[in-house]
Amino acid sequence: QVQLVESGGGLVQAGGSLRLSCAATGRIHSTYLMGWFRQAPGKEREFVASIAWNDGSTYYADSVKGRFTISRDYAKNTVYLQMSSLKPDDTGVYSCAANPFSISDRWEYWGQGTQVTVSS
Repeated sequence: QVQLVESGGGLVQAGGSLRLSCAATGRIHSTYLMGWFRQAPGKEREFVASIAWNDGSTYYADSVKGRFTISRDYAKNTVYLQMSSLKPDDTGVYSCAANPFSISDRWEYWGQGTQVTVSS
């Protein structure tokens, strides 16, 4: 069983930066894929970025490429999302998720989410 707790959200002006953290309790095995998703008001949840726990390979949504960076820290069992050049469209609740066997769309564990608000 894995539990995920996000932190680091807040209010920031357009062009600013934030770093989100996702602390995991429980064992994160090498087969895991860790990801970040977001949901804006009135919109469906969308994928933002993912990272393979074993080799650190990453994948990003086109809308955040070049602005966001996902990373992991083995020792702290934590995944980060560094967000730069933020835009008002980046506003939403950001949630961390874990996919135990890196199977497409099999995100089995979710955090409670953290609010990110980007003002224009």
